[in-house]
This record gives sequence, structure tokens and C-alpha cells, in this order.
Amino acid sequence: MIELSPKDLEQLDSKGISKEKVNNQIQTFKEGIPFVQLSQAAVVGNGILRFSEKEQLDLLQYFEDNRKELELLKFVPASGAASRMFKAMFNFLDSYEPSKEELSEYIERTGDQDAKKFTENLSDFPFYDLIMSRIKGKASNKDEEAYLFVKEMLMESGLNYGFYPKGLLPFHKYGTETATPFEEHLKEAALYAKTKGTASLHFTVSEQHDEMFAKEEATVGPKISKKTDTSFNITYSNQKPSTDTVAVDVDNKPFKNSDGSILFRPGGHGALIENLNDQDADIIFIKNIDNVVIDKNLETVSNSKKMLAGVLKKVQDKAFAYARLLDKDEVSIEKADEIKAFLEKDLNVRMPKNYDDFGVEEQKTMLKDRINRPIRICGMVKNEGEPGGGPFWIKDAQGNISLQIIESAQIDMEDKAQAAILQNSTHFNPVDLVCGVRNYKGQKFDLLDFVDTKQGFITGKTKEGKELKALELPGLWNGAMAFWNTIFVEVPLVTFNPVKTVNDFLKPTHQA
Repeated sequence: MIELSPKDLEQLDSKGISKEKVNNQIQTFKEGIPFVQLSQAAVVGNGILRFSEKEQLDLLQYFEDNRKELELLKFVPASGAASRMFKAMFNFLDSYEPSKEELSEYIERTGDQDAKKFTENLSDFPFYDLIMSRIKGKASNKDEEAYLFVKEMLMESGLNYGFYPKGLLPFHKYGTETATPFEEHLKEAALYAKTKGTASLHFTVSEQHDEMFAKEEATVGPKISKKTDTSFNITYSNQKPSTDTVAVDVDNKPFKNSDGSILFRPGGHGALIENLNDQDADIIFIKNIDNVVIDKNLETVSNSKKMLAGVLKKVQDKAFAYARLLDKDEVSIEKADEIKAFLEKDLNVRMPKNYDDFGVEEQKTMLKDRINRPIRICGMVKNEGEPGGGPFWIKDAQGNISLQIIESAQIDMEDKAQAAILQNSTHFNPVDLVCGVRNYKGQKFDLLDFVDTKQGFITGKTKEGKELKALELPGLWNGAMAFWNTIFVEVPLVTFNPVKTVNDFLKPTHQA
């Protein structure tokens, strides 16, 4: 146990963090977080489902047939700032002076391909007309115009896009109008998350952006509502201060700021399991804020989402029927075998190797535990070389096998066998989830009961010249959902369309 001063305890209290939580986190720093043990890559036929066109239509229809009775919600993690997206262009501003050299000379000298691509395609960016109208007449030549364009886009004295929330940047241009990701998510929700004329959405946003999102909702909400004949029920939440994690020094003692307070850092997107846990619906769709499509691809994306929801509804109906039987204790040995087969075949559950050694009652208790869990259907796209997590079968310390989404940082790349399994993976995770968070009685699961706390990350950082270690919580769709029942389904590549860097706007899928 660490010694905490009265001042430290006061700080913990103000953030809603218990002394036990801090001690547990410090213990994690001391022990370290082991790499996950990959068993094999999940592929089509072994961990990933691929449906024929007819099967997809049947699943879509199954969702449509049951939609009226369901409470639907779209959950959008939207707290990311756009600063990382513009990193290369901030670098360009720092490195290039139009009065001293021509743009072509700068690119030749530095090999700055990001700046080359950006400046050669200025007119294809969704904010081109807006910025050009603001810098009109200020540049004496094309090179200076390109420099002023970037400056106007990023600087606080200009549009300040570098410090905008990603969800409120102009992403797509339709004629003379532009659309933000916030607006595009409303259009999508109207297609697949609407029941009885209303679509509910929940955005997790940074506190400093609360007003900006409220303003955007007031502006585009009525417009999209009229266009799609949908009323929107939109709610917001911030990452909770209680999910911040303690930082430690090289001796694993709490890192102290210059004012003597303990340094706490945001716990990463895994902290949002708490925000998700505060939501309640029959089906919750999860999709990142920057993964949006232009209007012509909306129907394809919507149909894919409905298909995934059909997979969930179908498997959930069977799971609920079995859970009800287990609760009533109306399960014969033959029926128990049938339930085990369903869990293994349909929900990818792997029983312990010594399952057959248990008595009938113990087996039923195990079946009851495995079937009464939240279910996640995760869309997976073919790997096209994008960075991000992927689908794998993993083995825990007890030898239990489960289906998980794993990030490359969780894999020991020094281990040739593990690196080879990663190389053999065919699909990756686009963050395209459809979640069932209620049991057969309609009661919501406590999602915090299904988190694998050992799937976080420890990273090295510095502050004021001093080294520190930071702890990131298990990712929202990684360790935070580790003990859910999991199904992976192949989805079309068009459903994965994120904007990670500003030049991603130039991809055909973002050009309306």
C-alpha cells in the first residue's frame, strides 16, 4: 500500500477515485502487463462468418421484421481532437517560409510528401472555398497562397481546425454545402437506428467541446430531421474524471506535479465502457466519429448495419430461450449438450478442457454463466494494410481460448511464432459493433463485470523533463469487452472510411 497524504486523498475524492483503485493501478505498474498469447488468427471459416448475398438479405429482413419492438441506440465516441490529423501540416508551417524558398525547392529539400500531396490538391478539400474566400488577395504568388491556406486552416487566428473536435470539421462537400461527421452520423442513424419515427444517438465528447456540439445540433438537427422524416433524440456525455489513471515515476511511486498534486491522465477510449454502461437499449450500434461515408454509399453502409443487427437478433433469440430454460431448471442432459453446442458453434464460446469431468449441475452452472453475457457482433473488413486491431483466438493464463480484438501493441513482436500469427491475419477491426446489453428478462447487464483489467497498456512518457509511466485502460472494443460473447462477421470495405490524416479527404470515398 502506498502512503497518501491528506492532500492526496482530497484530490482522489474530488475525482471520485478510490484509494484501492490507485493501489491496484500501482500494482499493475509493478507487475507489468503481459503480452497477450495469440493462439491463431481468426479467419473466414474459423472465427469470422461470411454470408452470401441471399443470407445477408435474410438477416437484414429479420432485423426489419423485429425492429418495431426494439429500442435502438447509436453510440458514437466523439471526443477526439483533430490535432493528430493535421500533424504533418503543422510541421509544414514550422518548416516552410515562402519568402525564402519556392515550394518545389522545400519539397525537394525535405521530401515532405504530405505537404506535396496537400498543396497539389487544394481544390479537392471540403473547406477549399471557405478558406480561399478568407485569404483572397493576401498572397502574391501560388506558393504563398498554399502557405496562407494551411495557416488559415490551422491557426487560432484563422479557422483553428487543428484544435477542433474531429466530429465538427467539414468532411464532405455537396455542391455549395459542407457536412460534418456529426451530420453524417444523423443521416446514417435515420436509416438503421430509427424506430417509430425517432432515432436515438449518444455522443461522448470532450467537456471543452460541449457547447460546439450543442450548436451544431441546433444548426443541422432540424435540417436532417426534415430531410429524413426523423426526429432525433441526441444525448451527450464526457469521459468521467474517475476513469483517469495515476501516472508513476521510475520507482512506481505516484508522479507529482510541480504543485505537489498527483498526476492523473485520461485512461484512453477504454474509459468509455463507463459511458456505454450508462446507456440502455435492446441494440446499441457503435461506430467512431470519423468513420462516415458520402451520401451515395449510405445505403450500402446502412444495409450492412442492419445485417449485423439481424445476426445479433437471431442469435440472441436462441440464447434467450436457452437461458430461460436453464433458469427454470428444465434442462435434460441432452438439452444441456444442445446448449453447449449452440454456445460453441454460434457464440464462439470455448469450454474448459476438463468440462466433461464436471458433474451435471456444475456443467449447467457453467452453461448458465456463459449464456448470460452481453453479445457483440463485430464487423471485420479485409486487411488492406491499415493500422489497427484485428480478430484473433487468444489463450489466457489458465489456458482458456477466446475470440478477441487485439491491437499490435499487445503482441510480443520479438516472439517469431506470435509475429507469424499476426502476419497470417486476413482481417482487421474497423470499429463496427452491434451490441446486445440486456438479458432475456430485459434487464441490462453491468458491463463493468465483463472487463479484462489485464488488457491495458503501459507507456513511457515525459513531463517537465522527468520520465513517467502512464496506464491506458483496456480498449473499449478490446479488453473492456473481453468477457462478452463475440461474433465476427465480414463486412464490405466501404463501411470503413476513417479520416486519420487530412489527406484522407482526398480518397474517392470522401469525394462527393
